[in-house]
Amino acid sequence: MEMDLSTIVLLAVFGFIAAFIDSTVGGGGLISLPALLGLGMPPYLALGTNKLAGTISSATSSYTFIKNGKFDKKLMLILFPVSLIGAYFGAKTVLFVPQEFLKILVVIMMALIFVYTLFNKRFGQDSNYKGLTKFTLGIGIPFTFLIGFYDGFFGPGTGSFFVFLMVLLFGYDFVIAAGNGRILNLASNISALFVFTMEGKVVFMTGLIMGIAMLLGANLGAKMAIKTGVRYVRPLFLVVSITLIVKMVYELIFTS
Repeated sequence: MEMDLSTIVLLAVFGFIAAFIDSTVGGGGLISLPALLGLGMPPYLALGTNKLAGTISSATSSYTFIKNGKFDKKLMLILFPVSLIGAYFGAKTVLFVPQEFLKILVVIMMALIFVYTLFNKRFGQDSNYKGLTKFTLGIGIPFTFLIGFYDGFFGPGTGSFFVFLMVLLFGYDFVIAAGNGRILNLASNISALFVFTMEGKVVFMTGLIMGIAMLLGANLGAKMAIKTGVRYVRPLFLVVSITLIVKMVYELIFTS
């Protein structure tokens, strides 16, 4: 990639938009990763570089949610290291295993999440959180590990999976779920970034340029989510989910 002015502008624009969306419901990788690939970056370098920019984005949005108290501190202390460990093993695995076999499973999962959220009008509207129990943690810990692993291994939709887990299993409303999801996504991004950096799969200048734009987008997106609440987050969640489904189905049909 030649870092001329037009490339820098494209990285900044795509990075800002990706982070704005990603800061609430995830799915920013739908924009940022194809942008890096479209600018001529090889796939593994694009994955690693995208993790650098994504880490900056998730750190920014996490800070905004934490600052405004829109997260569960006790739960995050438990699940943050779980996501961290899961993503480490996922990123280690992706360097040796093709990603193709995951795509069909992810499309099915995202489709089920979309349909469930669409037809359950009150889903995520109100908080039904009744405290942590052995049951919720017994399910939440392994699922957090799997989502973290998935983020390190492949990635698209990770934020959406975390948000859905927070609403469905723990009973948070969409805003608190978004805050928790961003913090867990920060953990998986940090871990995956560490692995890709150690393997020499990160182009730092490109990642930092996109990351700076993502910092601005993530800050604005998180603030809007907190200010407007569920009426903004839920529709965005549905839009990002269906977009991810369409994109991955297209790839399965036309690029396999």
